[in-house]
Amino acid sequence: IGPKRFYKLLEYFGSVDAAWQAKSGEISRELNLSSKISSRLFEEKNSINPEQELDLIHKHKVNVLTIEDALYPENLKTIHYPPPVLYFKGTIVEADKNSISIVGSRKATYYGKMVAEKLSKDLALVGLTIISGMARGIDTAAHKGALSVNSRTIAVLGCGIDHIYPPENRRLAQEIQESGAIISEFPLSTLPERQNFPRRNRIISGLSLGTVVVEAAEKSGALITADFALDQGREVFAIPGNINSPLSNGSHNLIKQGAKLVNNYQDILEEIHIAL
Repeated sequence: IGPKRFYKLLEYFGSVDAAWQAKSGEISRELNLSSKISSRLFEEKNSINPEQELDLIHKHKVNVLTIEDALYPENLKTIHYPPPVLYFKGTIVEADKNSISIVGSRKATYYGKMVAEKLSKDLALVGLTIISGMARGIDTAAHKGALSVNSRTIAVLGCGIDHIYPPENRRLAQEIQESGAIISEFPLSTLPERQNFPRRNRIISGLSLGTVVVEAAEKSGALITADFALDQGREVFAIPGNINSPLSNGSHNLIKQGAKLVNNYQDILEEIHIAL
């Protein structure tokens, strides 16, 4: 049903258990659902076997956090409609509140990947956790930069964490788990479908004090992450690129709109004002 409807039901029924036990008519009225959508929702609910879900979680050695848990990321709690549940492998620590997300094009240039990896490495060396989405291109370079100096990095997935996507990043996912975490709000067995990725982008920005866009075309998904960061009251940064490259257009537009132009990691530290 998504986080927005989840919190509406929680407010109305008072607890998750009460909402789970509620009848179709009550939920339909509260969420203003059509009979068709309501029927489909209850069909999906009735297909869920909690015991099987728990067995799957144990089988894949997955950790589960709810928003009520002490370990739930502090930064994420403050966004609009935070994920009620997070599934993760690896570790989540309090120091992750000092984090920066680095995002950009999947079809990144050599320059973009080099800059993302160098920036990630420099920020990690001063104690920041690097957040990204483990996609091809800039995301992969950002994770690798942090890992190259044995620092923490967190990958936010747009699918269940039993589905590593893209598949060529399976080894990278394992390395990330060993020094950080892979996390998702999507239940196990959720496939990496297109509509999931914009939704996961709010978590990438929400975990972070600021988001850096390295390379982005005019309609890049990285710009969705930047928009979420603005809505969440976080800093937005952009790396300038080749004026002849379409992959610079989105980044340059962000700079025109007020994003901080980044030449090096110190430009970011000047804006986030944290004691490391």
